[in-house]
Amino acid sequence: MGARMRDYPWQDHPLGPPSNWPQSLKTNIRLILNSGFPMFIWWSDELFSFHNDAYLPALGNKHPQALGLSARVVWAEVWDDLHDIVAGVLHDKKPFTAEALKLILQRKNFAEETYWTFSYSPAFNDAGEVNGIFCACFERTSTILGQRRLKTLKDISDTSTQNQTLKQACQSACDFLNKNADDIPFSLIYLLNGEGTKAHLSGQAGLLHFSVPKEVDLHQQNTLWPLEVVQQTKQAVVVNFPDGIESSVDNAHLPPVKIQAVLPICMPGQEQLLGFFIVGISSWLEYDTDYKGFQELLANQIATTITHVQAREELARQQVYLNEIFEQAPVGITLMRGQDFIIDLANPSICDIWGRKQEEVLGKPVLEALPEIGRQNILQLLRGVLETGEPFVANELPVVLERNGRLEVVYLNFVYHPKRNSYGAITGVIAVAIDINEQVGARREIEQMNKELLAINADLDNFVYSASHDLKAPISNIEGLLKVLVEYLPDDMLELDVVQRLIGLIENSIDRFKKAVADLTEVAKIQREAGEDVKQVDLAEIISEVQLDFESLIIESGARIELDIAPVSSVRFSAKNMRSVIYNLLSNALKYRSPERRLHISISTEVLPEYTLLTVTDNGLGVNPTEKEKMFSMFKRLHDHVEGSGIGLYIVKRIMENAGGKIEVESKLGEGAAFKVYFQK
Repeated sequence: MGARMRDYPWQDHPLGPPSNWPQSLKTNIRLILNSGFPMFIWWSDELFSFHNDAYLPALGNKHPQALGLSARVVWAEVWDDLHDIVAGVLHDKKPFTAEALKLILQRKNFAEETYWTFSYSPAFNDAGEVNGIFCACFERTSTILGQRRLKTLKDISDTSTQNQTLKQACQSACDFLNKNADDIPFSLIYLLNGEGTKAHLSGQAGLLHFSVPKEVDLHQQNTLWPLEVVQQTKQAVVVNFPDGIESSVDNAHLPPVKIQAVLPICMPGQEQLLGFFIVGISSWLEYDTDYKGFQELLANQIATTITHVQAREELARQQVYLNEIFEQAPVGITLMRGQDFIIDLANPSICDIWGRKQEEVLGKPVLEALPEIGRQNILQLLRGVLETGEPFVANELPVVLERNGRLEVVYLNFVYHPKRNSYGAITGVIAVAIDINEQVGARREIEQMNKELLAINADLDNFVYSASHDLKAPISNIEGLLKVLVEYLPDDMLELDVVQRLIGLIENSIDRFKKAVADLTEVAKIQREAGEDVKQVDLAEIISEVQLDFESLIIESGARIELDIAPVSSVRFSAKNMRSVIYNLLSNALKYRSPERRLHISISTEVLPEYTLLTVTDNGLGVNPTEKEKMFSMFKRLHDHVEGSGIGLYIVKRIMENAGGKIEVESKLGEGAAFKVYFQK
């Protein structure tokens, strides 16, 4: 809107160019333009309109003409409602606040029912005089419509179980819908006969100008509603009223209804058609997804009410069906009655858990059927549920049961739930149990394996620590003996090429051996010094220091390094270890550069909810994605054309894991790699 205001031909407007506007108007306009909340200003006696982008949905198709136009013209359709309010604010200098005020607006090519919460405040000119109105507002239409529709659904739902007949259920639903005539100007419910050939009127509400048929033959042409189409497609259809029916609803407070929706009433969860739900569509509301969804929910709720009535007529069949489910359930289920917990029902699964047959337990108190539980806490748990009405849930509870002639410890997940009669009184306990012996056994095996792995890791750390120290003396001795040998060799022999080559090979081997021992020492330090030297460390500072260490190599290689460091990139970490992490990653990027292109290294940080993320990306040699996990193995090198021990990334991984963080890599052979290091907050 700022650009539109600048481009507006104000020189042709009564207010003139902005340079002549009072400072107070400019300040107010600047305020609303920089706000994300819907706001507008009406200025001068003519109430010229200024508004921000957030207010555009309120204007609808009045935009962009509304800018600079008098509010009396912009909102002509509701000015009778606003005139006295505006006059009061301008003359009495008192603000006005409205909560969910209903206004019928013309902003979508039709008169629309809307609701607004807003505040009108006097806007002052440079002289301190009231010269307009400042308004902050927001639309409540969707909220009000949602609440209204939700109440209608709740009213119908609350009475769904109180109806005794289908006729009563349908008429009761229509009566409640008539209380919300703003959304449902009229409603009709037709139910199909058993053959699905005729539909009988079972519920009606709303004052209609035409005679509603009591029965509709679906095989004959119907000029009012395409019921046969809905019957075939099971989809809602929206239709206009036939010619000659100008106003369908006799209600002075509502506009004429021109269109209606015919929705199928289907048995919940099935496609079986029960009947038709015919409703008027308000001319004041946009027939959008929410409106359609509300009508569908109503049809579904009516279907639920109808099925509740039908369910009472099929109670016996349902009881048989439930018994079959009970018998075939894959979990153990039992019903125990009274203070003695007499077993009334026990399905095969619970009998398998108990190690008993059904005839051995049915009709007996639980202590008689399972005497071994008397020495355990089971009866106390059952009495607690019976007395308090609070369910009891057990996970992996060991229970000793006599199965196959011997006592066994059985691990169970089970729930004891109070069983209530129709008056809400607790009459017994429902138990549902699952035998989890196999899962417990498998978990214990895994826990034992984890303990063994932890012991192996500890032994490995100790070995690495010992080896790194114990090998230093032999290396020093070998190095010393070589020096003595060189001193005692005759000069003519020292000058021989073969001797010089052998001495060089031995020295190189010693250096590599010393480097390997140094790396082993570093690995040992990682584990033994975990948690030491931890403080708040600035990533940007460490990155800068490491760059200086590689300054000559960066210049020599012609590498271009790009930094993108987040403003707050400090973490609690060991400064020494953080330097080691960044040093290794930058060293690898420089070493494994591609000879085919100039090296480009990107180093960035990002603050995440749980981590501070460091990313080092290069366009170097990269690795095959199938081998990227091997990069973090000890002494593993995927490129051997440069010097290295293959232990750097292993050290980085151990450092991060010991500190509760992690490192990930994304790479493609010949394209480069991206290392992501997650520092825990």
